[in-house]
Amino acid sequence: MTTAALPDQPESLTNQARNLGTKLDPAMFEGRALNRSAAERRAATLTTRRSVKKTHQAAWLVNAIRCIDLTTLAGDDTEGRVQRLCAKARQPLAPRIMEGLGIADMGLTTGAVCVYPTMVPHAVKALRGTGIPVASVATGFPAGLMPLHLRLEEIRWTVDQGAHEIDIVITREHVLKRDWAALYDEVAAMREACGDAHLKAILATGDIATLRNVYAASMVAMQAGADFIKTSTGKEGVNATLPVSLTMVRALRDYGDATGHRVGFKPAGGMKSAKDALAWQYLMKEELGNDWLQPDLFRLGASSMLGDIERQLEHHVTGRYAAAHRHSLA
Repeated sequence: MTTAALPDQPESLTNQARNLGTKLDPAMFEGRALNRSAAERRAATLTTRRSVKKTHQAAWLVNAIRCIDLTTLAGDDTEGRVQRLCAKARQPLAPRIMEGLGIADMGLTTGAVCVYPTMVPHAVKALRGTGIPVASVATGFPAGLMPLHLRLEEIRWTVDQGAHEIDIVITREHVLKRDWAALYDEVAAMREACGDAHLKAILATGDIATLRNVYAASMVAMQAGADFIKTSTGKEGVNATLPVSLTMVRALRDYGDATGHRVGFKPAGGMKSAKDALAWQYLMKEELGNDWLQPDLFRLGASSMLGDIERQLEHHVTGRYAAAHRHSLA
């Protein structure tokens, strides 16, 4: 069963055509040579060769805010916490900073708010009329070790509650056993269950061991119709890293060259600083170009990162660093 079309799809999602997917084609990834040392060297140059300062850095940080999936995925989440998070998403920077940057009329918001399925109705209510998408994890997040029919029903239920984006988790065993047909069928079924909601496929790259597996899993997820590929749940021992992200981004580029479909990218987990926000934007610009610096093709899965970005921007405006409590997340 496919869910009904969403009645209130934010404009930021409709700017980008959906990935239609393809048939499973192992020739696009089997035998692909990947060199971890080379990936690590290339990733290391992103933050050493490129440096932006002053006004230019402030502009990059403001752009990062536009691309943040502001997230709370805690066991003690409540309606009140979600309401406060949504208020921060609507106004991510203090008015004094906006005025100092000369962007008071910009209408700056985060790219989305991401919550657990049962918190979706609270987020939808808090964000109504803002154009900010509500994203939700699903499919037995974070492990995904539930029967497939239950994971599909969780997707349908979450979309029915008003979620515009679904962050699904794959079965890591399919990747570790290199059972690409099983992975393809799983993601394709999840894409169908999403209906008009966009699907972000979390690969849990810290669990699937090798860059070759990361590249292959990225390709299979895109062939099955994923609108975004995402590094991590944030719950693994190792989450988003630049070498892994580089591998996924090059899979995006190869898939786009082969099919004409453009797929988004979302690193998540372990990214806490403004410096991290800059590094991942450098990656997108250098590997894919300016189009992947927009929220319809790039998201940063983060929460505390926003507080550090706000602190850095206040320093840019005033020349002083504020105490951390002046930039509380919610």
